[in-house]
Amino acid sequence: MEAVARIDGQESFAREWERIGVLAHIAAGCRQGRQASEGELERLATLQREVEVARRREGGWKVVAPAGLSPMELDVLACVVAPEAEPRLGWLFQTLQPGAPSPYPSPALLQELLAMAPEETPLLYGVLTDGSPLRDKGLIVVEGGGDPFQPLRPAPGVTARLLGRPDVAGDLPGAIRVRALPGWEDLVLPPDRVAMLREFLLWITHKATVVTAWGGIDCGGPVGLFAGPSGTGKTFAAAVLAAGLGWPLYRVDLGRLVSKYIGETEKNLNRLFDVAHGRSMILQFDEADSLFCKRGEVKEARDRYANMEVSHLLARIESHQGPVILTTNLRKQLDPAFARRFQVVVDFPRPDAAARTRLWQRLLPSRAPRDPEVDPAFLGASVNLTGGSIRNAALHAAYLAAGAGRPLDLGHVALAVWRELGKDGRELNPSDLGALAAYLPKEEPC
Repeated sequence: MEAVARIDGQESFAREWERIGVLAHIAAGCRQGRQASEGELERLATLQREVEVARRREGGWKVVAPAGLSPMELDVLACVVAPEAEPRLGWLFQTLQPGAPSPYPSPALLQELLAMAPEETPLLYGVLTDGSPLRDKGLIVVEGGGDPFQPLRPAPGVTARLLGRPDVAGDLPGAIRVRALPGWEDLVLPPDRVAMLREFLLWITHKATVVTAWGGIDCGGPVGLFAGPSGTGKTFAAAVLAAGLGWPLYRVDLGRLVSKYIGETEKNLNRLFDVAHGRSMILQFDEADSLFCKRGEVKEARDRYANMEVSHLLARIESHQGPVILTTNLRKQLDPAFARRFQVVVDFPRPDAAARTRLWQRLLPSRAPRDPEVDPAFLGASVNLTGGSIRNAALHAAYLAAGAGRPLDLGHVALAVWRELGKDGRELNPSDLGALAAYLPKEEPC
């Protein structure tokens, strides 16, 4: 049945592309002083009826377009997507737009293709305004501020979703793809926190049901806040969610977005969200408190622009169609106005002894030769480490054992934990190792 539905959907799109091709050929003929033939007009009328019937069916444009798009909006969307769906139409558009480097149609060409009278053009430009359904839902990109001769493009990923093609995503401005995607079984968190993560997943997987079928309010996003000390698994949990969806996870590099020049931060954020809007991916902002901080008192011009940057980002996240995860070590630093935009807030606690035992069990290399005394329960009870620190110490101990050419023992683990504790520059005492202190190599200063 799914294969039949896919074939029916492709067949209905074939009628869309054929209709656009006929419109383009008629427009080309009119430029040369040739009127459309009776055969062309009859074929166009037949295609128009078939297209109207197909647009009322399930699937088709409803895969990407919200219910209730007007015939004009669907006509514009079809013409904008056509060059990517049928490249021959892109070449045909270029012949109708001499000198234009783009195969995508301009508003002026759409007016000609759809045979719109001058008094009807406000309808066309109303479809293209900021806040219109086509732009609000991230379906088209309007270039040149509404210039009638600038191209209109489908938003990235729209054609792929519409036609069931793999989304060949390019670089996401200011973000880095996270390649390692673990599973739910790898999470070491209290059961109630795992339940909250699964609830956040529901906001993503059942959005169409709640918003489209049930008439719920579309809040954008969803947006989740993961808060807790460094190393407690916030980024790891984001990767688990992405893996569960089968979507890529992109970590936003704030250093590539925030600029000291006024207005540049907003431009960088716009480029990021314009590319990501509506696509099957998760955006993650690490250390979000550095950007989404409390808006301060305006004492100088730069303060006013900094507050404007925060406000701009709040608006972009709220209108973004796609999941966003913010991670922070300093939850109290976040702007309260932004906190209202979170659909789910998950606090990540430091692991207790039982959780640390599970982490040691998972993170010590499973195939490494190991001394029988290396007991995860003993390690979990000895030192109060976060998951990130346990990961580092477990790997460091494995490298020490490999370098020594012998099985991994408690001496290797003690030294690795000692090195991990010393990373913050504080003065250490053997008592910091708890029961592991007895295994610290004697040559280490105490």
